[in-house]
Amino acid sequence: MAGHNKWSKIKRKKGVNDAKRGALFTKLIREITVAAKEGGGSVEFNARLRLAVDTAKSNSMPQENIERAIKKGTGELEGVDYQEITYEGYGPGGVALFIECLTDNTNRTVADVRHALSKHDGSLGTDGSVAWQFDRKGQIVVDASKHTEEEVFEAAIDAGAEDVVGDGEEFVITTDPGDFASVQDALKEAGIESSSTELTRIAKNEVAVEGKDAEKLIKLMDYLDELDDVQKVHSNGDIDEAVLAESM
Repeated sequence: MAGHNKWSKIKRKKGVNDAKRGALFTKLIREITVAAKEGGGSVEFNARLRLAVDTAKSNSMPQENIERAIKKGTGELEGVDYQEITYEGYGPGGVALFIECLTDNTNRTVADVRHALSKHDGSLGTDGSVAWQFDRKGQIVVDASKHTEEEVFEAAIDAGAEDVVGDGEEFVITTDPGDFASVQDALKEAGIESSSTELTRIAKNEVAVEGKDAEKLIKLMDYLDELDDVQKVHSNGDIDEAVLAESM
């Protein structure tokens, strides 16, 4: 599986403990608020909001928190004005990093991101330095213990998915962003439940990362994930399986 998929799988296996759940809720609330501000408060007509709300529900966020975040985005309740900003850089082993943030203080955010990179043998790059190395895609993960490869593959491909990859534990369905919602709907209609869904960035080419560099990369991405302003971290690092196993 691709490096980003591996990283996503690590996070799912580690789970979310109580201490991290609050930080996750903060990120989800920000995404819901921004999505509602940009496209309105209806999940039926706002695909970004629908995804944010589905993600929040899958992580057991209370409904009142979701509704409050939507109202802050639509202006029904007073809220913080968040700005979307991305940073590009390099991590251990020369891997490319694309970091998506939502912040109310860009000076704080860039300082936090720069500190994280320098602390873990990385560096901040210029705009456009690594963005070209990633494609925007939708990804849907299905538990392989609940559905067969045949039924997942048939439902996904018929609905317009680009690829379905399985590793025995889960199926990862990749779509064009424009087909993401329709593939989700088709899977639901076929009775196939997804364990996670996201719009993400997939590396066009991967860089093998082993040994100490792999360990440092995992620590860096963990550190970045824990920053409140950072929503998602994408890497083109193909992390060594042995190091992955130790990290879980």
